[in-house]
Amino acid sequence: MTTTGLFSPFSYKSLTLKNRIVMAPMTRSHSPGGVPTAEVAAYYRRRAAADVGLIVSEGTGVNRPASLNDPDVPRFHGEAELAGWQHVIDEVHAVGGVMAPQLWHVGAVKTHHESWSPAGAYDSPSGLSRPGKKFGDAMADHEIADAIAAFGQAAADAKRLGFEAVELHGAHGYLIDQFFWEGTNERTDPYGGPSLVERSQFAAAILKAVRAAVGADYPIIIRLSQWKQQDYEVRMARSPDEMQTWLGTLADAGADIFHCSQRRFWEPEFADDGSDLNFAGWAKKLTGRPTITVGSVGLSGEFIAAFGGEGSEPASLDELERRFARGDFDLVGVGRALLQDPLWATKVKEGRTAELQPFRREALATLS
Repeated sequence: MTTTGLFSPFSYKSLTLKNRIVMAPMTRSHSPGGVPTAEVAAYYRRRAAADVGLIVSEGTGVNRPASLNDPDVPRFHGEAELAGWQHVIDEVHAVGGVMAPQLWHVGAVKTHHESWSPAGAYDSPSGLSRPGKKFGDAMADHEIADAIAAFGQAAADAKRLGFEAVELHGAHGYLIDQFFWEGTNERTDPYGGPSLVERSQFAAAILKAVRAAVGADYPIIIRLSQWKQQDYEVRMARSPDEMQTWLGTLADAGADIFHCSQRRFWEPEFADDGSDLNFAGWAKKLTGRPTITVGSVGLSGEFIAAFGGEGSEPASLDELERRFARGDFDLVGVGRALLQDPLWATKVKEGRTAELQPFRREALATLS
């Protein structure tokens, strides 16, 4: 296994990284009342001190009443919450790390807590949690405007606190993605319509608000997925041409880096065209922008199965390295392998593959 390329430096706009390893965002639910604790800060510091090039935080809620469906997921607004994030970034910087918060709104996703509910109504484009499943009401124009402004304010706060970039969560069937998806966006106003470009206008408006808040040189990452938690097989873009118009709309609105989520990074995005390019490979080819690939990197099993209790063993990075060397993507998102073991990147860098740990579901309950 060779990993020389993965530990080469990377620069884009004001972002400078010592290597290509990105800690992928992973919900941890260890921030009581939405406030990141000293333990959360130490959790990120350990990864920053152990050769992770860029840390993307767990999803953190923007300032809307129901942006989160869990009381122990962190928020990115409020005095106590932002003070907690200040401590996180100070700890990461103390060991030379680089970090971006992932700004999140879950949309029409029901809480799994029996004794807790969000402070206000759930937001969604059309009052649907999945195709044909009624859940709340469609967002009014003023609610859409407020959500857009909330993302912009959170990005401005991230820059003020010292984070080096921001990431918008536009994947996995959450709010931004619910606008992309024809199955949950039945609007006929400027934020909906029959085409993917029309349904991308909510995301575009958020990107423009974030760009206005952070300036031209500050990197904006957007995480996207074709699949949804509501439907693993669904596709937003069914062809390279449709993907080009979708991603081009987002790039024109301010997206700098595309974080392309797949369940398995090695699977081709458009298998019927004879190409083995994955989502990140196509995104880079079609837009010319840097991309992050993610999906079961370094492990034998994919992450959806992990939530059902399935473990995963360490896996070769040869295929990842082959695709990286070919120029398919620029950065590599690592999730569960880094959640299990804060020293994963150092061990890979130093060739200590025999020391790599298997992933076990129990790791989800700790901040190791």
